[in-house]
Amino acid sequence: MSTQPTMISYRGLWRSTLLLFMVLVLTGCGINNIPRLDEQVKSAWSQVENQYQRRADLVPNLVETVKGFANQERETLTAVIEARSKATSIQVDADTLDNPQKLQQFQQAQGQLTSALSRLMAVSERYPELRSNQNFLALQSQLEGTENRISVARRDFIAAVERYNTEIRTFPGRIWHSVMYSDMPIRENFEATAENAEQAPQVEF
Repeated sequence: MSTQPTMISYRGLWRSTLLLFMVLVLTGCGINNIPRLDEQVKSAWSQVENQYQRRADLVPNLVETVKGFANQERETLTAVIEARSKATSIQVDADTLDNPQKLQQFQQAQGQLTSALSRLMAVSERYPELRSNQNFLALQSQLEGTENRISVARRDFIAAVERYNTEIRTFPGRIWHSVMYSDMPIRENFEATAENAEQAPQVEF
């Protein structure tokens, strides 16, 4: 009676066991960390974009409300409209997140809108009727909440990028990066563009 089929089955079992062992070892030593952290970066960025878009959506109603009480402040109103237009014209998605120049342009445009909105809020203090208008108060509250959400989303994105960059710069992630993920570059992060830029702008009266 031949033992060849038995030997073949043992070899197949051995190979399957070895393959399973290698998969467990590779999984346990962080081979999937880089793509997992990369997805976290992209997810965190989508939240940043969502909150900036939320703010942009508030601007037209805010400008119209202020205009109804302070139409003479045209220079300030125009600055807000132009800043919003520029901020919404620059899009940074997952495909362009690795472009440092594009990310910097996006950040600068959003910073200009932040400054323009701050000036608009400062101007509104000169108009008591505007400050007591219910629509304006509601928009002010929404804007303040959105600025806080932007601050949180930016913080989460910064943390996600730091985790990703640290992984591909340190052992064993550095090895996996050079062997399997060399096409995934170091990611750019937000930089402070103004003093206390990490704090949400104050829009309270």
